[in-house]
Amino acid sequence: MNEALKAMFEKQGYAVVGNHTAVKTCHWLRESIIKDRVCYKQMFFGIDSHRCLQMSPVANVCNHLCLYCWRYQGSDDVIDEWDDPKTIVDGTIEAQRRLVSGFKGDERCDPKMWDEARDPNQVAISLTGEPTMYPYLGELIGEYKRRGFTTFLVTNGTLPHALRDLDPLPTQLYVSIDAPNEEIYKKLCQPKIKDGWERIMETIELLPSLDTRTVGRHTLVKGWNLGYEEEYAKLDKIGEVDFIEPKGYVYVGYSRERMVMDNMPSFEDIEGFAVKMTELTGYEVVGKNPSSRVVLLSNGKKQMLI
Repeated sequence: MNEALKAMFEKQGYAVVGNHTAVKTCHWLRESIIKDRVCYKQMFFGIDSHRCLQMSPVANVCNHLCLYCWRYQGSDDVIDEWDDPKTIVDGTIEAQRRLVSGFKGDERCDPKMWDEARDPNQVAISLTGEPTMYPYLGELIGEYKRRGFTTFLVTNGTLPHALRDLDPLPTQLYVSIDAPNEEIYKKLCQPKIKDGWERIMETIELLPSLDTRTVGRHTLVKGWNLGYEEEYAKLDKIGEVDFIEPKGYVYVGYSRERMVMDNMPSFEDIEGFAVKMTELTGYEVVGKNPSSRVVLLSNGKKQMLI
């Protein structure tokens, strides 16, 4: 990671670990410790918001330039030397402890929860960049698991070979299926690769063979990819995903340079999408979180709580 990018990340509240990894505390970690409000992942899946470590092993590399992405997209870094998984895990845990240290000075902070926050037991490998570009992802997941972590991996699905070879698999695998067809994919996700849609379809077709919990996540942007329930349903059926998670785009961060406020769907829009998906897939609505504009659907094959 070049020094200018590292300085920008740190100014924005990230902790940079090694050559290409970043950690940043989630909004809901603070809400959990200070206001006793938890994120939808705790409501749906039972992980503790205040003990969740949010990181990416490739903070400065992605093969998409999604219009709705709120992260920085200006890096053209090429990573020639990869940090080893143990160094990354050690560094991210230490970075998380530093990042949460300041909360203790807030009189609203729950001391017990603050102590627990310094000992994370869940990692969300999803912060920024495309994590499957890290060549030792399986070893990284294994290292976290050996330390008692549950592991949630979020991918854009463009590297199916990385998922096929992944060992061990994460506790839960999210695939961001954020376009219903190739035409919208190319316009909305702005892939840097020519065969991105073909790769995503290969990943979706691979999902039934993976022995882990799978989630088809649809980030819905009003005026762009909302209202294509039949096409999304076909993709989710091919993937036989355990859960479907329609989630509303939020007008924050760098996405404000490319989107407008009206692109942000209401919770009612997301609920309407979810209801139509139940009719088309046979899945049932099992969770809702209006604050995060997200609904969870399940086929009933896996229990919700981790």
